[in-house]
Amino acid sequence: MTKIIHEIPMTTEIKAFLLSIGTADVEDEKMVLPTLKSTAGPSAGSAGSVFIASNNKRVRLNLDTDSPIKIRKTATTNDIAVYYRDQLIVTGKIEPALAHCPEQAYINLSEKCIFDCKYCSVPILQGHTKTKEETLEIIQSAFDKGNVKAISITSGVENTPEGELNRVLDLMPELKKYNVPIGVSIYATPEGSRKLKETGVSEVKYNIEVADAEIFKKVCPGLSETDVFVELKDAVRLFGRGKVFSNIIIGLGETDESVEQMIENLAEIGVIACIRPIYENALRKGECYMERPSEERLLKLYEMQKRISEKYDLHPEKAETMCSLCSGCDMVPGKDD
Repeated sequence: MTKIIHEIPMTTEIKAFLLSIGTADVEDEKMVLPTLKSTAGPSAGSAGSVFIASNNKRVRLNLDTDSPIKIRKTATTNDIAVYYRDQLIVTGKIEPALAHCPEQAYINLSEKCIFDCKYCSVPILQGHTKTKEETLEIIQSAFDKGNVKAISITSGVENTPEGELNRVLDLMPELKKYNVPIGVSIYATPEGSRKLKETGVSEVKYNIEVADAEIFKKVCPGLSETDVFVELKDAVRLFGRGKVFSNIIIGLGETDESVEQMIENLAEIGVIACIRPIYENALRKGECYMERPSEERLLKLYEMQKRISEKYDLHPEKAETMCSLCSGCDMVPGKDD
């Protein structure tokens, strides 16, 4: 039964708390507007997700009936109330995911990967690789649903990184007709940034993944941190400062000091870090250390990133595509203040 409740807008602290949990249960499945299950990254294979909007902030939570976060209806049409163990913590609305997230057509081209990052379920699931026709159909469907601000493309690695680059390049003539910014997050390849820039891509993301070099070697066998940095530098040369991004996954055993150093290393070359809390992936349990970061740690890292962004005159809040535009999974300086 719904009831009228007082409004509680989302604050930076409330968003950090929700991200520290990372999951939510909904009172009624009909509340959740149709959404694709996650097929990309560490959370691939989850039961779906819900986006909560409040006070110009957004948070994405994986659906889990065992979550201590409960989302309930209120008496006001389309409004929801979010509870933690029966305590009301925030009110807002559920946002529709046009394709993976609100306001974007965000597509994962290949749900396969030849690499074996120990926190990621994609190499185990080895899912579907979309055809060009399937991809274009999803993008058109997103535009038919609502106001699409950007097209964003990511991908695993079905056979080779070069193959994924070519898959993106083949799409570009069809994507440019929508006249919105286009972001691409794929495995870095030599000359890849130049080719993407020449075909009309607006922003790119090459993921450094792990802040600590020793942990990186253990959890990302076959990947090269050095190669990623080389391509990030080249991407900044081509796209400009603040137009290049890189995920840093938090909760793999790294220290705050190593995260701070990595954020600064990226900022020095003009790259914006995306601080991504780890999802403790059941399919990879025991293969590496995984612990969802606490609210306190997320707030500490957020303040750290704000300070470093200001130092290097970088503006995550001005992102036109991908994760920093969405801001559902991350704390984004300038958006979540």
